[in-house]
Amino acid sequence: MKKMNIKWFVAVGLVGVLFSCKSDLETEPIELQTLDQVFNSKDSAGVNAERFLIDIYTRLPRNLNRVGDDYLDASTDDAISSNPANVSVLQLALGTNTSENYQDNQWTNCYAGIRQVNIFVNNIDKVPLKGKLPNGTGFNAVWKSEARFLRALYYFELVKRHAGVPLMGDKVYQLGDDVELPRNTFEECINYIVNECDAIKNTLRTNPFDLNFIERPTKGAALALKARALLYAASPLYNGGNIEPSNPITGYTSFSADRWQKAEQAALDVIDLTQFELVSDFKSIFITQANRERIFSRQGSPNTSVETNNGPVGYSVALNNGRTSPTQELVDAFGMANGLPITDPTSGYQENNPYTGRDPRFYATIFHNGAQWLGRPVQTYEGGADKPGGSKQQTRTGYYARKFMGNFENQLRYENVNHDFVLFRYAEVLLNYAEARNEFLTAPDVEVYRYVEAIRQRAGLVPYQLPTGLTKIQMRDVIHNERRKELAFEEHRFYDVRRWKEAEVEFNKQLHAMVIYQTGTGTIYQKVPVLQLNFNKRMYLAPIPFSEVVKNRKMVQNPGW
Repeated sequence: MKKMNIKWFVAVGLVGVLFSCKSDLETEPIELQTLDQVFNSKDSAGVNAERFLIDIYTRLPRNLNRVGDDYLDASTDDAISSNPANVSVLQLALGTNTSENYQDNQWTNCYAGIRQVNIFVNNIDKVPLKGKLPNGTGFNAVWKSEARFLRALYYFELVKRHAGVPLMGDKVYQLGDDVELPRNTFEECINYIVNECDAIKNTLRTNPFDLNFIERPTKGAALALKARALLYAASPLYNGGNIEPSNPITGYTSFSADRWQKAEQAALDVIDLTQFELVSDFKSIFITQANRERIFSRQGSPNTSVETNNGPVGYSVALNNGRTSPTQELVDAFGMANGLPITDPTSGYQENNPYTGRDPRFYATIFHNGAQWLGRPVQTYEGGADKPGGSKQQTRTGYYARKFMGNFENQLRYENVNHDFVLFRYAEVLLNYAEARNEFLTAPDVEVYRYVEAIRQRAGLVPYQLPTGLTKIQMRDVIHNERRKELAFEEHRFYDVRRWKEAEVEFNKQLHAMVIYQTGTGTIYQKVPVLQLNFNKRMYLAPIPFSEVVKNRKMVQNPGW
């Protein structure tokens, strides 16, 4: 399998491209090579050109412990950092960032990737690549489409944070060029992403399960990106709920229900490929490569990083950091295995035995007191091995994050696991479809039920069926909750609650922990406050970096920043 560990550096305004590795084609030191040498007109294998392309992939979003060593979800109501001194996710959760120190700033990374793509698409046709896909598409077109997919994804990463951003087209700016560019409108940015996905979808690879090219985007990936972009565009924050109603940069200036229909159709286009399916084992999605639920991933490497970063801290055979503390709010979002919420008096939920009979995704997502791990039960009661007190970093909520880890319940030590970063998967597409269709219709129909229930069925809920006759609002609540459970810690919650324009309520809440006492007569569970979230209106959009605003007179800052 090809590994993306080559480092390239494209210098702004220079013709030369710098490399950190060497090629058999070198005639002079690689760091002095020009674009003509990188895109060599005599290199039918495209050795250097492919290395250039591979480096563009290194800028792909990297989830897991990426924000100050924490999950992004630790700045939502789903978790908090176990490190009380952490400032990164805490600043995001409390709104104490400024435009100078925003803790999820991807501006430079994404625009550097966009510039690399522009260099690539302007030069790859100089390389006489041999070979075609089985459908007859030549590799020049395939590689160019891969690069354009990455560019569209980088633009989406910017737009979901900032709304409208400057669109560069295919131009490669050099020193001396006028780079004081204004922000494009939100609509222009969404249209650009969608049009790029449409333009490249039929010239990408077609087999997403080929282990030799597992990291390369396929037609399914392009359609999934289009569906996600249109879902965001149809959502209340941009479609009728613009925080500056007359400002086309921060969203549409009027509501249109048709945007929901476009998002619905885009998700259906992925479904209609019939390539993907919900795999039966939820945990395997994240640790088994080339499974049929994955649509596009950033390739990681075999390691134990997720386990050691986030595992319970009391195991002598594994030096875990216990970095992520899921909240009681997330725990409560997981209902019972019979499909009922814990608030339903007929659900069978017991306050003095709260972890029995729960939605199976709960056990795959969260370590609770008594969960099996590394050959013994997790102990998060006060004074337990995994919550010993004192100065050691440990859970602050009575829970640890289990998702993305290998199956080490009964093993005595960790072994390497493939920790890829799954960026698009089929379950999200089904939820995107159900949400968009439900919002477009006046009441949910059989198709909305079908795909929400498919998610619940795979989860192992018995019965998985929803009550008939749900209203649009009731189904909306179900879909929102299913997204929360199904996609926990996959960096959706932070943006979902914003795009629904519910953050002023959901992210202004008091979060809770579960304090557990083991006594001679039984176990006592006590819910206690642990962190008060704070959200104000300006936090719906991330700020444009201060450095960009001060050097570009045409760069308008987002409201409130």
